[in-house]
Amino acid sequence: MPKMKTNRSTAKRFRVTKKGKVLYTQAGLRHNLGDMRGKDRRRLARPEPLSSEHVPEVLRLLGKR
Repeated sequence: MPKMKTNRSTAKRFRVTKKGKVLYTQAGLRHNLGDMRGKDRRRLARPEPLSSEHVPEVLRLLGKR
């Protein structure tokens, strides 16, 4: 049986931790950053865990399950 290909757009947007959590980068850090508080920029820059309802689909696209 052939190997399953990883969905490349998904691989660029998400990463899986050793414990199996799926992390993603939040939107909103592309432009108009001068108008934003530094606190908000730092908060948006941190990786955020994906909600549990979306995790199985993302893992399938990454070829992890």
